Amino acid sequence: MPALSALRPALIAGALMLAGTQVAPAADEVPRFNIGPSCKAAATAAVTASRDEKACTADENTALDKLKQDWSHYNVNQRGHCVRLSSLGGSPSYVELLTCLELAKAAAELPDESLNRGGMIER
Repeated sequence: MPALSALRPALIAGALMLAGTQVAPAADEVPRFNIGPSCKAAATAAVTASRDEKACTADENTALDKLKQDWSHYNVNQRGHCVRLSSLGGSPSYVELLTCLELAKAAAELPDESLNRGGMIER
């Protein structure tokens, strides 16, 4: 029987391939987020009474509906990047995910001459 150290590269490669097959289908669908903690935190920090948990939940559900409608309009890289970004630092948000995707798509559609050498948009 081969030593475990000799099998390690094959085991790692197999695990990565298996993990890749489990992650790929998720990019084809809008991820499922638990918006409860995010909306509770938003309601607690709200400056106005109208921005309560119910309003936050309504905003999140509106964003989710829009994401379901437009998900296929964003490329895989945009979706993957924005899903990761919207999940950083706390509770994920459909509003943040939608905003990220809209900005990523708009940036990708900018003509090349609108960018200078530093990658900043010229005004």
